[in-house]
Amino acid sequence: MVEKETLFERLAKINNISVEELRAQIEAQIKGGLNDPDPVRQAQWKKIPCAGEIPTPEEWLHYAVERLNNNGADDLLKRYLIDG
Repeated sequence: MVEKETLFERLAKINNISVEELRAQIEAQIKGGLNDPDPVRQAQWKKIPCAGEIPTPEEWLHYAVERLNNNGADDLLKRYLIDG
């Protein structure tokens, strides 16, 4: 049985970095967004459901994909991954 590539593995490969580097970049973006001086941007990041104090990369990804699907833009993700 062949294991499927995870989205993080695929994105890391596309960007020629390790999964750990990708996760670190996502974590930095999350922390940066939550600490942004613009209260509107902070509020947008705080909308991400999470079990802890800040969203994990997986929680962010789930939220982002869900938003794409809910906004009828899920084809953007499919095109990005297919073209990558």
